[in-house]
Amino acid sequence: MPRFVVHKHAARTLHYDLRLELDGVLKSWAVPKGPPETADVKRLAVAVDDHQLDYISFEGTIPEGEYGAGKVEIWDEGTFDLLKRTDTVIALVFYGKFLNGDYRLIRTKDKNWLIFKTAK
Repeated sequence: MPRFVVHKHAARTLHYDLRLELDGVLKSWAVPKGPPETADVKRLAVAVDDHQLDYISFEGTIPEGEYGAGKVEIWDEGTFDLLKRTDTVIALVFYGKFLNGDYRLIRTKDKNWLIFKTAK
């Protein structure tokens, strides 16, 4: 099964990075307020550059002066089932410690997406 990780990233501002193992890379989104754990919350997720697969286990501090400088720690990790994937919709089921169940990523405009847990 493909893997996912959510990095808690204390850079200029605290945010969370959702990374999905797809197409031989980690497709990535910055989620400013963190991924929702309940079905009544929708959050902004901004698509960012893909990362190499070995970044899935990264924890540490990115030095000052480098892009993304700050502390990075794993907030959640696990596997997922990909149910649907188009240019505007990604439907999946997460199997993680905090992220569990059916989720959707819906593109709203350019690099902006919404992430939410479905009521299923």
